[in-house]
Amino acid sequence: AAEAEAEAVQMINVYREFAEDMAAMPVVVGRKSRVESFAGANCTYTIEAMMGDKKALQAGTSHNLGQNFAKAFETTFLDETGVKQFVHQSSWGVSTRLIGGIIMTHGDDTGLRLPPALAPVQVIVVPISQKNKDKESVAAAAADIVRVLKAAGVRVKLDDDTRNSPGWKFNHWEMKGVPVRIEVGPKDVAAGACVLARRDRPGKEGKEFGVSVEAASLVAKVTGALDDVQATLFQQAKAFRDENIVDVSSYDELKAAVEAGKWARGGWEASDDEEKRVKEETGATIRCFPFDQPPGPHTCLMTGQPAKEVCIFAKSY
Repeated sequence: AAEAEAEAVQMINVYREFAEDMAAMPVVVGRKSRVESFAGANCTYTIEAMMGDKKALQAGTSHNLGQNFAKAFETTFLDETGVKQFVHQSSWGVSTRLIGGIIMTHGDDTGLRLPPALAPVQVIVVPISQKNKDKESVAAAAADIVRVLKAAGVRVKLDDDTRNSPGWKFNHWEMKGVPVRIEVGPKDVAAGACVLARRDRPGKEGKEFGVSVEAASLVAKVTGALDDVQATLFQQAKAFRDENIVDVSSYDELKAAVEAGKWARGGWEASDDEEKRVKEETGATIRCFPFDQPPGPHTCLMTGQPAKEVCIFAKSY
């Protein structure tokens, strides 16, 4: 029993680590209410993420099934004393909704914004040559940049397709969410430099001119930029989430918060029927009782009675 519980908790923390460290998607880790738990589970744990429209996404779950399914399917083992026992089980999983979560957490009006840790292409290199005489030198410089970055383990791609303009290429790769773009033109070649543009900072703010193409310097600059984009996407998403969570102490405050599209956090010690009533009247459900609880004492927002824990109500996908 203890091992099944430990594994269920371990796996939800594995999902939290992936969501935050790889997908740059801040999540609230916690326990589902009885009403929202997986049918047949003793307990369900969840990671809940806030999307760009402020709805919650259940991005992964882990269940302690106890012996419920073992008894239904007669799954047994012999213990150390030779006595037949029902196994204790856990069940855990994430799905393609996690991909949707990454898109809806980070995307903007231009398209995707992919965290570098997950991006299939971390850097796109776009050569810019306007005259025939420039093409060879610019192409050679771009190829050198690709070679240097590839050797350093960066997932880099060269867009040397002559059918499309540089501006078209910029928009295309921004839409695909590539974290860093490198531009190299005749003046850059002459200066032994390139231009670096970051997807997380639109326009001129995200552009750095005169970046040296000397191998060690370029690798340090690009890997530093990728690390910074990863951290920035997480920080932006976390700040957005935190400013849209409201602490409430009454049902009226909960209704106002949900009406405003926010997450409502407050003490809860009410019944399953009252929880269902909140869903019927507001469309919001208990997303979880967070593992990370604020200091007490807490008061139930519905009954006014003392509450052991706070929970988060929100509309969700």
